[in-house]
Amino acid sequence: MIIEKFNELDKLVPYLNKKEKDLIYEALQFSNKAHENQLRKSGEPFILHPIEVSKILISIKLDADSIVAGLLHDTVEDTKLTFSDIKKKFGNQISELVEGLTKISTYSLKANKQKSGENYRKLLLAATSDLRVILIKLADRLHNMRTINYIQDDNKKINIALETLEVYSPLAQRLGMKEWQDELDDLAFKIINPDARNSIIERLDYLNTKEENIIDEIRYELKKIFLEEDINCKIIGRIKSTYSIWNKIKNKNISLEQLSDIMAFRIITNSTRECYKCLGAIHRKYPYINQRFKDFISAPKSNGYRALHTSVMGPKNKKIEIQFRSNVMEQIADFGVAAHWKYKDPKKIKEKDTKEYKWMHDLLDLMNNSVSQDELLENSKIKVFQDNIYVFTPKGEVVELPKNGTPIDFAYNIHSEVGDKCVACKINEKMQPLKTILKNGDQVEIITSDQSQPSPLWERFVVTSKVKTQLRRFFRSKKRDEYILFGKEIISKLFLKENIDFNETTKNKIINVYNLKNIDDIYELIGSGSVTGISIIKKIYPELNIKVSKKFNYEEESSIKLKGLTAGMTYHLAGCCSPIIGDNIVGIVTAGIGVAVHTVDCETLSSYADSPERWLNISWESSNSKTPSFNSRINVVLKNQPGSLGKITTIIAKNNGNISNINFSNRKIDFYEIIIDIEVRDANHLNNIIAALRLVTEVSSLERIKG
Repeated sequence: MIIEKFNELDKLVPYLNKKEKDLIYEALQFSNKAHENQLRKSGEPFILHPIEVSKILISIKLDADSIVAGLLHDTVEDTKLTFSDIKKKFGNQISELVEGLTKISTYSLKANKQKSGENYRKLLLAATSDLRVILIKLADRLHNMRTINYIQDDNKKINIALETLEVYSPLAQRLGMKEWQDELDDLAFKIINPDARNSIIERLDYLNTKEENIIDEIRYELKKIFLEEDINCKIIGRIKSTYSIWNKIKNKNISLEQLSDIMAFRIITNSTRECYKCLGAIHRKYPYINQRFKDFISAPKSNGYRALHTSVMGPKNKKIEIQFRSNVMEQIADFGVAAHWKYKDPKKIKEKDTKEYKWMHDLLDLMNNSVSQDELLENSKIKVFQDNIYVFTPKGEVVELPKNGTPIDFAYNIHSEVGDKCVACKINEKMQPLKTILKNGDQVEIITSDQSQPSPLWERFVVTSKVKTQLRRFFRSKKRDEYILFGKEIISKLFLKENIDFNETTKNKIINVYNLKNIDDIYELIGSGSVTGISIIKKIYPELNIKVSKKFNYEEESSIKLKGLTAGMTYHLAGCCSPIIGDNIVGIVTAGIGVAVHTVDCETLSSYADSPERWLNISWESSNSKTPSFNSRINVVLKNQPGSLGKITTIIAKNNGNISNINFSNRKIDFYEIIIDIEVRDANHLNNIIAALRLVTEVSSLERIKG
């Protein structure tokens, strides 16, 4: 039998030389002996599975090493053979391929989130070291799906099918393996929802009987158009796959009867020029359906796919989708990376700027920086399955971003330093907020400053997983640094107030009592509000019998400066009183939250009267240093007459205040009451604006809102 099977393979590999064919025959004998007496679920000899996997690899003309690895891919997992045995017999290249495949197979992707994330990482680690591992694994999964009905356990079949749809089919799509993707989708759909699939097939059969030969008739009409243009091309027509139709029905929430574009046609030409010529001929002849044209020739997909897509009301008044590809584009569309495989190269992906595979390197980088298993799974899934948009740099270079990407995502895509120093952006030559969602074709210019650094707000709207991970890492590090700075000043001032030396002996005592690695750890705990300075003194020096005053006394001289600290990270501005620079302030320490900053006259402070140990003497950094803007709120009662609102907004603008929100809280015949949110530098800036507004005759009354 083994000779017969080799002859079968031999007929399929005319592109290989005799030495390579001999290697395949040797691997076939080796694998046959290793799997001797083993049977598949179907009852057939186990060797038939690796042979079928190799046939699939041969169908895309993969190299001899890959075919050999396909024949050997189950030997280490299912027999007594080791990687050393494979290496000794077939060398490093084949041994590494088999090892990569075995690692993927050993850690089957389960529904469990932790295992799924970890094993998905292993799968992609294998892919980044040698793409052939993924191609062989996809071929293995394809044959397993073709024979899945031999599995008796229905739950196991459904899990395998779900895994195929969630992981292997999208990987095939990402690599541009369209034929494999379509077959994997259909085979999985057949297991997961057989009733829906059968209903679609029955409905399609019914439509075929009603409109027999409709595809041939449309092909004939299209052929006539191209002959008139003297274009020689191949026209392929088909009904879309059942799974594709099912997804359209689900996503558009319509019935099959309402789904009009179930027919797709491919026009295969000899050149790119002829693709555009064919497109022009079709658009001149038939009405074009708005928003259904895509040009993947000028902006190819990240997996190398190139084509023109359009939808028209075509012959027989039928809505049809048409794709235009050259012969080369057709090969890449069906077989992706395998279509332009270089057989003489070592097959390793070594250059990170190889566009077709850049997504894999990016994915590997962000997964290596993932802190938790949940974050790992989130990162890997987002990158593999997300749709992309294409935007331009000021020099006209195309940048690929995830859907809903923002200028921050764009900036970090250009370079991490550009992202870190980003302060503003221009979109299509107009200044826009950094949280603006970019659209296909936008031209983006990033404005940077050497004094700038990432804002904690960015995490709320960036979508690129790599950028999210980078920001989290930056803020974790910065938050710790600031907590240490803050905590050190808090405890130093407290020891000074209690007339206790804060020397090395004291520091070592704290480290030992709290079982810490170094003194910075206790500073961090204090700065974050996890422990209070007074509790440390009591624990280190219980004999001093330190008593906490029952009443808090504000002392400007001994206050702790907020200099060098970031609002929203190390400390939080209380929403009840909205303190701004220039206000007298006090800090309230809360475990797990940190320090909340209140104005000294804030009404909510009374609720902390019984916890004086949680109060901190704090003050703003010096007024001559660079400070951020603060939101402050004023309540204005204004005469209801033409131009009155315009006057006060003009006054605010002239005094360099920026209005962020206006709300009409009360309207009457003679007066109306409005609440205005203004961005100001400090309390003095706000007071200047309030004073200027009070001079306006239309202003009846005005006050600052602290709550």
